Amino acid sequence: MAKIRITQIKSVIDRSERQKKTIEALGLKRINHSVEVEATPAIIGMVRKVSHLVAVEAI
Repeated sequence: MAKIRITQIKSVIDRSERQKKTIEALGLKRINHSVEVEATPAIIGMVRKVSHLVAVEAI
């Protein structure tokens, strides 16, 4: 599978607990923190749920 880089671009303050847990499950800890992960269907689904908080780019 392809790898993608996910970068948190907005804060999780004042967001639902579900969105906070999704950001945490993706491995993101703070604004401008990036992680590189495999683009599995589960990861793609999580990214879609918090797409307004993250930026995604293919590697």
